[in-house]
Amino acid sequence: MDKPLQILFATPEAVPFAKTGGLADVAGSLPKSLQALGCEIKLIMPYYRIVKESGLPHQYLGEEIEVPIGDEKLKADIYLGHLNQDIPVYFIGREEFFDREYLYSTPKGDYFDNAERFIFFSKAIFIFCQRMGFSPDIIHHHEWQTGLIPAYLKSVYQNDPLFSHTAAVFTIHNIAYQGLFKKEKFWLTGLPTEMYNPEGIEFWERINFMKAGIVYGDAINTVSQKYSQEIQTPEYGYGLEGILRKKRENLYGILNGVDYEDWDPSHDPHLIAQYDLKDISRKRDCKKDLLKEFHLPSSLENAPLLGMISRLADQKGFDLLMEILEQLFALNIGFVLLGTGEQKYHDLFTQVARKYPQKAGIRIAYDDRLAHKIEAGADFFLMPSKYEPCGLNQIYSLKYGTIPVVRATGGLDDTITHYDPATKKGNGFKFIRYDAKEFLNTIKGAISFYSQPEHWRQLLRNAMTADFSWERSAEAYLQLYRKALEKKRGSISG
Repeated sequence: MDKPLQILFATPEAVPFAKTGGLADVAGSLPKSLQALGCEIKLIMPYYRIVKESGLPHQYLGEEIEVPIGDEKLKADIYLGHLNQDIPVYFIGREEFFDREYLYSTPKGDYFDNAERFIFFSKAIFIFCQRMGFSPDIIHHHEWQTGLIPAYLKSVYQNDPLFSHTAAVFTIHNIAYQGLFKKEKFWLTGLPTEMYNPEGIEFWERINFMKAGIVYGDAINTVSQKYSQEIQTPEYGYGLEGILRKKRENLYGILNGVDYEDWDPSHDPHLIAQYDLKDISRKRDCKKDLLKEFHLPSSLENAPLLGMISRLADQKGFDLLMEILEQLFALNIGFVLLGTGEQKYHDLFTQVARKYPQKAGIRIAYDDRLAHKIEAGADFFLMPSKYEPCGLNQIYSLKYGTIPVVRATGGLDDTITHYDPATKKGNGFKFIRYDAKEFLNTIKGAISFYSQPEHWRQLLRNAMTADFSWERSAEAYLQLYRKALEKKRGSISG
């Protein structure tokens, strides 16, 4: 029998401890499926204020490590919690870096010392492993915040027997956020100066943490097949398309799964009524409840109700929505939105709520309970994204019988098939060009099926029987880990 793979999952966020986006859902779900496949998993992440105040059980281990950063050695405290009661989650604590209201930025912009914060976190991971005597087979690390990890493996820790066989797998969740900092901060990393060059970490006279993960990682993946191809083009690569094309033999796309323990209308505790495909009539009760929640008139019970749950940012297609608002509200529809983000959209949707009080329900907030109610109570779910590495809400929507209307990009394109009334195949609706008129026409086309019972029933069946559970994706990650280890072994023997 092979001994189980030892995986260290290094992430800047994970559900249920801290979340800004889909990465946290992945980091909270994928380890459980990997453990079920026989891997031994440990998670490591920063000890944010939100973790400290979460009420989730965790303890101070009485362990303190010293982390060199620049000329200084800074102390870090180690805390321990658990995922699913048996997967250990270690937290790296240092108040000056992580005891803050937000994780990476305030509504006014990024924290000024993000370079220091995540250099500290990345280095602390290695010192933590040394203190624990833990020798991981794989460090699976995520996003720019952990991008320096393989650079350390290939330099500072190259001759440490603890890491001599450790391979790095780097997952890119969103290439638009790269961790770009002034070159003057390079010395804080403690990396050899020869790594600061255009083939290494340097990027237009700055340091680029995400580029480090791409250049030095043993395997790289994105969170959908389509997105792994898109980021090799100038339109989607954000300046890193050249290096990604160069590394394409090590670049893979693995679609995110979803955790149906949390997202399934047949046992969702947030809903006023549970339902499934066998008895979908109670979805109507969820719609009534949602209209009440947003103080919308009961007359909308018989109209198509459109829902959105999103970060309010240009990337998510809100500029398209702005263009068609008047035409959209001229239709016989209701609209509910939940999210936070850019101030201009906070202002816009506050005005929308005032202008269309009988049709629009707006909540500028992050509210997990309400997110579940929208997934269950809406009839359609809008995701007109400019780009979408994977997207999870369209997958949740399928399970809840809430039909997605999406732009054909990234994971949206990989998960949603346009409904064809002739063959009765398809689980949603999608448009191709990033264009407001196309978006509006696709919404109109979608809602035309709402009043056609035969097609509507078929659409719900197609949507609710789609399966995007983590098992298949976890198997693909296991294969990726093996490829990364083979590459590492080859580089050692070579």
